[in-house]
Amino acid sequence: MLGYLFNKRTRSGSAPKAAYVHIPFCQQKCHYCDFPVIVDNKPNSRRRSQYLETLRWEIKLTSSRQQPLTSVFFGGGTPSLLTPAELGQILQDLQQQFGCAEDVEISLEADPGTLGIHHLKEYQNLGVNRLSLGVQSFIPELLQISGRTHTVQDIETAILKIKECGWENWSLDLIQGLPGQTLDQWQFSLQKAIEAQPKHISVYDLTLEPKTRFYRDYPEDSPQLPGDELTAKMYCFAHEFLESHGFIHYEISNYAQPGYPCRHNLTYWQNQPYYGFGLGATSYVDQVRFQRPKTIKAYREWVEQQAVFGDVEMLDYPLEEKDELLEGLMLGLRLKEGINLTQLLKPFKGGIKDSLQSIIVNQLSRFQPEGWVGNQRNQWFLIPPQGFLMSNTVLQHIWLALDDITIL
Repeated sequence: MLGYLFNKRTRSGSAPKAAYVHIPFCQQKCHYCDFPVIVDNKPNSRRRSQYLETLRWEIKLTSSRQQPLTSVFFGGGTPSLLTPAELGQILQDLQQQFGCAEDVEISLEADPGTLGIHHLKEYQNLGVNRLSLGVQSFIPELLQISGRTHTVQDIETAILKIKECGWENWSLDLIQGLPGQTLDQWQFSLQKAIEAQPKHISVYDLTLEPKTRFYRDYPEDSPQLPGDELTAKMYCFAHEFLESHGFIHYEISNYAQPGYPCRHNLTYWQNQPYYGFGLGATSYVDQVRFQRPKTIKAYREWVEQQAVFGDVEMLDYPLEEKDELLEGLMLGLRLKEGINLTQLLKPFKGGIKDSLQSIIVNQLSRFQPEGWVGNQRNQWFLIPPQGFLMSNTVLQHIWLALDDITIL
């Protein structure tokens, strides 16, 4: 039996201006993926229809804060499996429930093998103005090893279609550290990415997540996995290469041409509130970060409970001030601009504020001689690429130093 919190808290904090919508359908599950997905690419399947019905129901049940959305992100799964009619219904629900700003950014994740000219044009007509193309690699054998269903030819065809339809703001995803991947292959994929002329490139380091096929097939010490030294070379090469072609390394894993960072993802990294809708989606509202159930049955039950009782969340509670501080540090230091420590410590008063300031500054300062950390007028930031590479080490030292601090 699922546990629920029937939330009657007084609303506080700023209203969310961003919404994530999870579309779980895939043609098959990739070998590195641990997201809640459903293998179902049939447009008229009963399971798909029931899920979309539940998703739309949840949106309609969510209280509006009279704050129009400035970003909407359709993630998955494979949102590009949606028909324009299905996507249009969801966008209409969001518009009616929350409203959308005139310049709203609407992003859609897409698999290269699922894009057709008709759908691309219809997506544009619906207001989708940003595509995120899940390329992952331009090497055929690496696509096959990863369980991707698309081919290099599919990638090239999709890019041609995107350009033919006049898409300006689109992103391309790559993964480094795949089994058997060499530095030459990585450099080749980056070169092909540049030739494709996207406005944004995401470079993700492979993580072996439990319950994935990669986790079962490749122990961490597997000789087939590129070692730390090689993946560090890949990361540093990507930084130098992409910045030399006009991209700004604005976040640990993300690069953008000037004016084209992902507005929606900046919401996460700036620790701002956001709605989440759909299977396994996480929301951050009223200082509560919570995740919806990850199976269709449990998710449907959760939404049904929300319809009866209102504001039903999985058992979770508002973040304590210290937890919010740690999250602010962790997320903010992912950005090139870093954190404004004065702003971050605003919720704290008196001696505890002074103590926190002293501890954090001391820990960040110790890495300045290494060239990993920079500071300008209490704006602290990691210096790429080495600072980004060593971010876990920097954060670990801060966590340990703050461990003994009690905030009442």
